[in-house]
Amino acid sequence: MGERVIRLLAVLIAIQLPLLSQSKKQDPVQWSLSIEPDKASPGGRVLARLKATIDPGWHLYSTTTPQGPIPTKIGLVENANSKASKLHQPAPTKRFDPNFNADSETYENEAVFLIESEIAASAPAGPMEITAQARYQVCSDTVCLRPVRKTAAATLQVTPGAAASNSVIPAGYVTGSLMMSASAVPDAPKPAGDALKTLQPGGSPNQDLVGFLAVAFGFGLVSIFTPCVFPMIPFIVTFFLSQAKDSKSSPVAQASIFCLGIVVLLTAIGLVTTAALGPLGVVQLGSNPWVNFFITAVFLVFGLSLLGAFELTLPSGLLTRLDQASQRGGFGGTLLMGLTFSLTSFACVGPFLGTILASSVQGGGFRPAIGMAAYAAGLAAPFFLLALFPSYLQRLPKSGGWLPRVKVVMGFVILAVMFKYLSNIDQVNQWGILTRERFLAVWIILFTLPGLYLLGLLRMEGIKPDENVGVARVLFGAAFLVFSVSLIPGLSCGRLGDLDAYVPACAGEPSGAAATGPKWLKNDYKGALAKAKAENRLVLVSFTGYACSNCHWMKANMMTRPEIAAVLRDFILVELYTDGTDAASEEFRNLQENKFQTVAIPHYVILDGDERVLASSVGRTTKTGEFLSFLTAPQQAKTAGI
Repeated sequence: MGERVIRLLAVLIAIQLPLLSQSKKQDPVQWSLSIEPDKASPGGRVLARLKATIDPGWHLYSTTTPQGPIPTKIGLVENANSKASKLHQPAPTKRFDPNFNADSETYENEAVFLIESEIAASAPAGPMEITAQARYQVCSDTVCLRPVRKTAAATLQVTPGAAASNSVIPAGYVTGSLMMSASAVPDAPKPAGDALKTLQPGGSPNQDLVGFLAVAFGFGLVSIFTPCVFPMIPFIVTFFLSQAKDSKSSPVAQASIFCLGIVVLLTAIGLVTTAALGPLGVVQLGSNPWVNFFITAVFLVFGLSLLGAFELTLPSGLLTRLDQASQRGGFGGTLLMGLTFSLTSFACVGPFLGTILASSVQGGGFRPAIGMAAYAAGLAAPFFLLALFPSYLQRLPKSGGWLPRVKVVMGFVILAVMFKYLSNIDQVNQWGILTRERFLAVWIILFTLPGLYLLGLLRMEGIKPDENVGVARVLFGAAFLVFSVSLIPGLSCGRLGDLDAYVPACAGEPSGAAATGPKWLKNDYKGALAKAKAENRLVLVSFTGYACSNCHWMKANMMTRPEIAAVLRDFILVELYTDGTDAASEEFRNLQENKFQTVAIPHYVILDGDERVLASSVGRTTKTGEFLSFLTAPQQAKTAGI
């Protein structure tokens, strides 16, 4: 049995090894820079030769490749004494790319890009470093790596009176697309003037990951109190003690192996999700109508099952075989007991797993796998602690009528969450069926019902006639009713605070303080630029989404704050939706990816009328001062003439 378990783990590891190797900072391209000639006079011209050496089996895309792969972007890092004027690239090989199911322009083995550069007339004599920058994506015939940014530097000697350059562009070269100077690239902007900084709200990726894992671990702990799990606690702990007595091993060792069984199964679900989506993830997967339809269907099945409409069960033959194998004893039997427990409890823990997976896929990378591992650790932790201190088993509350009540309340809550994903489908397709008013009406009812149920006014499983209502039930029932009543102002477009991130936006005029909030143009990028140029104003572009919760929160809560709204009046404001199924969404999605090298939303960019990038901000922030600095710095620099 132990050998079978080892083989199972080996198979899982073998499946993931290619993905793990691709997700590391692998880079099959090495860059080097040389300058011709190595001496130039102030006001002269030189030719920078940026050479890409490409590992066998990989290919690099040209700067002019058709849509599909990410084109290579090449330019010179901003320097007061030199600037790039033109880019020449070797003639690429035109080929069909199976990764994108389209034609592309590629290079293999080696490619030398030529950058014509002008030396400023005011450049001082002496050595001057010139740095070239490339942002690119490399692919094999089966996989593509994450786009990366690399630099290469070379030193030029500025010598007054030096001979003019006689470098010529070799035959076969074609004009390429020169990247903006490094100061204007939104991935790492350094806009004109030191006063302008890039804002990256929401904390570092590591901080976001820690918060996500903490929530997943907390979900695991809460799952202990579900009807499928809690009654199993005495049985599982007794199993530990008996196994330890029969095999002469400690209960701690047996508990560790049991917990490993839970972690192995649930992490495997996350690994399969990661393998299906690819190690890089898909940022906009959460707004995909088909994905949201699948999540809606899963939550509908779980919700109705918890309410008692039917019972979800796994094939009895599978569970019987696992149970028989677990009774053979030893560590292998304990491991299989953990696997069996995970499967039998799936009907109750499934909604938690679905929520974790649905929220993790947008983060990309291995979040599904590590999120499931964190959840499994939270679910297994109480069993491990009770194996260490079995005397505490007597202090746990007894299984009773509260367990069916937990199940029914979970059913109502899960159905309410289901409508969030159904709303995503409606908003992305712009059907207008599940409006804000209808959505909130459904939520008010679905959160009122568990309140009435807990107070004994709605007879369902777990509620007995003439049964006394305890204090805890009254308080929880009242909490549901209070929450339902608090949603009522939203029916007339009143703001709901943080909940505005999860409910559809108001189609009419908002009420209250929000009524005087900033007015946004919708999907009129060119019109916003033209208006900004005519009025000598700056443009704030908001790349947003119909189903983007963080985008909704920013617009409803950050943009309406008095100090922010006052500053926004100085901008031409335009929203560009990127997650719809229409042509406009595809156009703006391509604009965001090609010009700003990201598809993350919300994404805010400040431009002038000539489309020059002044500042960039990706993500949600709750810090008013931070976002205010992002908005005011370009305005202050513009006023100062920087």
